Amino acid sequence: MGTKQIRISEDLYARVQSENKEGETLSETLERLVGGYSLTDFADDAAELDLDFSVEEATDGAVGATPPTHE
Repeated sequence: MGTKQIRISEDLYARVQSENKEGETLSETLERLVGGYSLTDFADDAAELDLDFSVEEATDGAVGATPPTHE
């Protein structure tokens, strides 16, 4: 894998360094901090959702409830 040099502020560098675990490189720290479940991952998962899903249909209406009355 190749490498790139980037410029970051001293404040950001200090923040990343404060998250650094023992024996971890700066690159490994950044990967750990930003390498989780992303908004893109969420969008991909959301695109696969069944938006016509109905709890009542899935449970044969067992979770039906009547709305509260206001006096």
